[in-house]
Amino acid sequence: MNFLKTAAAAAISIALLSGCNDETTNIYPPEPTEPTTVRFATYNLSFDRSSFEELVTEMQIPALEQEALMTKWFDDDLTDDERKVVEKIIQIRNVAAIIQTERPAVIMMGEFNNDGVGENQDGIKGFRLNYLAVPQNGLGTTSEDKQMLEPIQFAYAESFSTNTGLLSEFDLDRNGTVALPGDAWGFGFYHGQYAFGLLSQYPIDTANIRTFQNFKWKDLPGETNPTITNCEDEYNPIPEGMKCGDEWYTAEAWAEKPLSSKNHVDAPILIPTADGEKVVHLLLSHPTPPVFDTVTENNKLLNSAEIKFWSEYVSDADYIYDDAGVKGGLGLDASFVVMGDLNADPENGDGFLESIQDLMHHQRVNVLATDGVYAPNSLGSTECVALGDCGDSTYPDRITSTFGLRVDHAIPSNDLNIIDSGVFWPATFEEGRLLMNDERVGKYGNGKDISSDHRLVWIEAEL
Repeated sequence: MNFLKTAAAAAISIALLSGCNDETTNIYPPEPTEPTTVRFATYNLSFDRSSFEELVTEMQIPALEQEALMTKWFDDDLTDDERKVVEKIIQIRNVAAIIQTERPAVIMMGEFNNDGVGENQDGIKGFRLNYLAVPQNGLGTTSEDKQMLEPIQFAYAESFSTNTGLLSEFDLDRNGTVALPGDAWGFGFYHGQYAFGLLSQYPIDTANIRTFQNFKWKDLPGETNPTITNCEDEYNPIPEGMKCGDEWYTAEAWAEKPLSSKNHVDAPILIPTADGEKVVHLLLSHPTPPVFDTVTENNKLLNSAEIKFWSEYVSDADYIYDDAGVKGGLGLDASFVVMGDLNADPENGDGFLESIQDLMHHQRVNVLATDGVYAPNSLGSTECVALGDCGDSTYPDRITSTFGLRVDHAIPSNDLNIIDSGVFWPATFEEGRLLMNDERVGKYGNGKDISSDHRLVWIEAEL
């Protein structure tokens, strides 16, 4: 954990950074002479908002204005409207503090809303300049004690198009109308909700990014149109005109249904090492959760298929095609890290577990980092299970969410030498507890109220 030495230094940094610009995008790390260590992290930030514009507004609040509002919060002198804004600031600052504490060089950010197509960078730019590049309190934004962290800068950023909230032309939910959110290719109340982004301290090879937003579910071998299997449930009646065993999607809808509920992205990054430039492919996705099914097993099947895609991709399956029409998977000699909230626990939960188990034990994966000595873990998760607040996991030290499942993953290829890993989840006796638990904030004082209902997961590779 990197701390600023004095409160005065923190104040000076805030004043300076409140006026900083975004001229860091051409920074390139110097050539190293010793092994390079790179920390890869994935974090579902829970920055979902009712609109993209709302998130942008919050991200563009300058640090000094944040401080003025926080002073009023500590003094209990806020109007109702100010309190709503401050509680969002608290959440964003705590998330930034968690990132500053763990200091990844690369981070996949889940649930960071965008404009739907990933072109408008205002939200990510605001997060970088007004929160990450400003010292945060490592003890928690709502702590009266101060332990200011060093700012963290990411010279490179990408935001990606998403199927969430992208309205199809079909009645996908079979309710008789075509409307959001149920008839979007991926569930969302507007295009761009639940999207994801990427921050990196190393150059992103943008010319060679591959996206698979339009890869069809039907084109993944073994996948078929889901059928009605829950046939006698009074709480989930079969839609009028359909019967048990019927295919859920019309032939026309099934022919067009994308596999990705959001997107699947291969984003290569370029890392200078003592042996020359190293390319690592970041394989990013956020599959649909395997819950909320009614008369079919749509979500369970889709979650499993979205994860299976990566096993096929790293096996260099020749049938795979990207959004540019280029065919083929990832070369068998390429280094990679599969990153994201995969909404799948290999041992527990409601989903079909075979796909996540296969991926975590794939012959091209470093199993020491998925199911061995470097599997990410924390003391906070173990305590949460022991207290009865996080379910009854098979391995309580490895869970990554307040709902007691290990759903957030950083899965490296077997040619990457993993030397450390972790889950940021302080127990009650560790520093930083107020970053994720404070009953004074929001309705519940935990989860998305205070930071996120997911935890930052990281692995460290020596290159």
